[in-house]
Amino acid sequence: MSGELLINVTPSETRVALIENGVLQEVHVEREAKRGLVGNIYLGKVIRVLPGMQAAFVDINLDKAAFLHASDINSKLILNEEQSSEQVPDIRSLVHEGQYIVVQVVKDPLGTKGARLTTDITIAARYLVLMPNANHAGISQRIEDIEERKRLRDIVQPYCEDDHGFIVRTAAEGAGDEELRHDAEFLCRVWAKVLERKQRKQTKVAIYQDLSLAFRVIRDFVGVSLERIRVDSKLTFDQLGEFTQEFVPELTPVLEYYPGERPIFDLFDVENEIQRALHRKIELKSGGYLIIDQTEAMTTIDINTGAFVGHRNLEETIFNTNIEATQAIARQLRLRNLGGIIIVDFIDMTNEDHKHRVLHSLDSAMSKDKVKYSISGFSALGLVEMTRKRTRESLEHILCDECAVCNGRGHLKTVETVCFEILREIVRVNRAYDADKFIVYASPAVSESLVNDEYHNLAELEVFIGKQIKVQTESLYNQEQFDVVMM
Repeated sequence: MSGELLINVTPSETRVALIENGVLQEVHVEREAKRGLVGNIYLGKVIRVLPGMQAAFVDINLDKAAFLHASDINSKLILNEEQSSEQVPDIRSLVHEGQYIVVQVVKDPLGTKGARLTTDITIAARYLVLMPNANHAGISQRIEDIEERKRLRDIVQPYCEDDHGFIVRTAAEGAGDEELRHDAEFLCRVWAKVLERKQRKQTKVAIYQDLSLAFRVIRDFVGVSLERIRVDSKLTFDQLGEFTQEFVPELTPVLEYYPGERPIFDLFDVENEIQRALHRKIELKSGGYLIIDQTEAMTTIDINTGAFVGHRNLEETIFNTNIEATQAIARQLRLRNLGGIIIVDFIDMTNEDHKHRVLHSLDSAMSKDKVKYSISGFSALGLVEMTRKRTRESLEHILCDECAVCNGRGHLKTVETVCFEILREIVRVNRAYDADKFIVYASPAVSESLVNDEYHNLAELEVFIGKQIKVQTESLYNQEQFDVVMM
């Protein structure tokens, strides 16, 4: 299926939208402030060796010197193999002051501590990880199927050379020959460029930087049929042009600079689609709708006929709504990037053929998704259980924060409930402490209810405890917030 990528770049944020057949299918977001140094490769200079700590400080042109422990040094790169052993060698036999060494950041600087480094370099792509100084193909332990492990090793092993090998990532399970070949070729080009920069003694900047979002997306869409890649930043467009020419030349012809006055994400209604993807309720064209609830443990999707009444009979109406819902579900899972356990509550069907066709339709719609998934049949309760691999944060977790008022519950206590809590709190405080009178500070809605709707209950409480209760409105309080103050 052909598609189009829209890349929106600002100094603080990069967003990428994948459009297929004129409809938004995926959104990727990266905030510049949250990008770290992990994965960057530097030609560093050892500035201090600390035998007591079995470590060295390495200058990689950051504010603070980076930290390299002896256990993070691949001794085979420094010593002869016969000299290396299972025990960590003395740091002084591995590095010395003034020495230049290729290192990779494994932990970002934090507080007063500098970055943590290693000499075991790895460069990751979508399906493979390149390992310099290895010559074999390793398979992720999380791929358990023996036949699949053999298949992947047979595909990748021919790309291994004397000076580099590959690890096959978990995401590669089920990947085809072409996809793995694209990854291997890309990584070999990147490593060749790293070696070239190393020879130039390039020490002021990283000789390899973990790719930013725009570049990662370009890398990951190698082999996908793209009609156009439109970029609204001239600087990023020029950088992507150099990147594609060097590493993925097949994508250079479809790269375009978008200078339009209309924001690029207004094309194909992307901005509005992103906003709709944050709502619980998703309307279907027929009049039915989905309710999507994302929790820590799982995501639940409920399908309802809504205003759709159909033209024949109830069973046919339910079936048609469920079929339409399968397409919307597959799209929403990609768009929102929902992973883990997903429970779908289709409208109950009694016809077994209808159930089979709904499952087939869901599987067919999900087959367009690059992320690994599995679908189980209908359970005894009429639910469909499925899983989708977690690849990155969901759209909601990237763009939204927990509600400060309801603490993520999605609900607020009613005004009446809060009023009764206040009355109980006054009784509790009166029993525990000796006070002459009480002042209640509450939100405008709760304050108004106390002096109007709950006036009789408040008056009875004053008689019961024999003390005056005064209500004070606090306009900045949320509906559940209140204070009972003794005077």
